[in-house]
Amino acid sequence: MTVQDWTAIVVAIATALAGVTAMLRFLVKHYLSELKPNGGGSVKDQVNRLETRVDDIYRLLCERSTK
Repeated sequence: MTVQDWTAIVVAIATALAGVTAMLRFLVKHYLSELKPNGGGSVKDQVNRLETRVDDIYRLLCERSTK
């Protein structure tokens, strides 16, 4: 193999790695943005709403059981 062939292989591998790295960065940013509250649409906001509802239901059940 010539130097030109080796250079082409190295460039191809570097390009593939750069593409994978860019894709992983995009995915990580996208998933991390879902874990930050944004006023109602994120997963974090939905989990917070569900926790509040579960706490209210638990409180109501506790009040009923003491009566």
